[in-house]
Amino acid sequence: MNLRFQTKRLVVRDIEKGDLKSLLKICTEEKNMKYVSNGNHDWTLAQLSEKYKILNQNYINGFGVFVIEDKFTREIIGEAGLFKSYGSHSKLELGYIINFQHWKKGYGFEICNGLINYGFRELKTEIITARMYSENKASVRLSEKCGMHKINDGLTEKGEKFFEYEISNRIE
Repeated sequence: MNLRFQTKRLVVRDIEKGDLKSLLKICTEEKNMKYVSNGNHDWTLAQLSEKYKILNQNYINGFGVFVIEDKFTREIIGEAGLFKSYGSHSKLELGYIINFQHWKKGYGFEICNGLINYGFRELKTEIITARMYSENKASVRLSEKCGMHKINDGLTEKGEKFFEYEISNRIE
């Protein structure tokens, strides 16, 4: 197990083959995927495995998508990661999916703060961004609670309004 970071209640680590079935259950639940960019919730195990393989080619550089695991029960409750969406290591995008059964328990705040701290301390990135649909009020509030500031808004290709938040390195 390659640990990326821990919070008070969560372990964030690299995805292992044995995690795929749990992650598939999360990613095939429509409610969990509602605010993910393409909203796809029709994954097969092979498709999900390929997605993680592609996203995690950069594990050696410390970014990619990771498992979110409850520290005490060892239950996988979601995925989270930092992505090189802007083509540069100096600006990374954070993202996460938490199983709806674990919403409104403060896990999003732990994950968001954990990713920000991990990105600045371990990966030495300069800026971390988060993009979300404007109707995703929980992610908007969470971004602000984690110290991020809205820097942009616009429309997706499908005409849906989105916001972009960012935070600069706060680690001295």
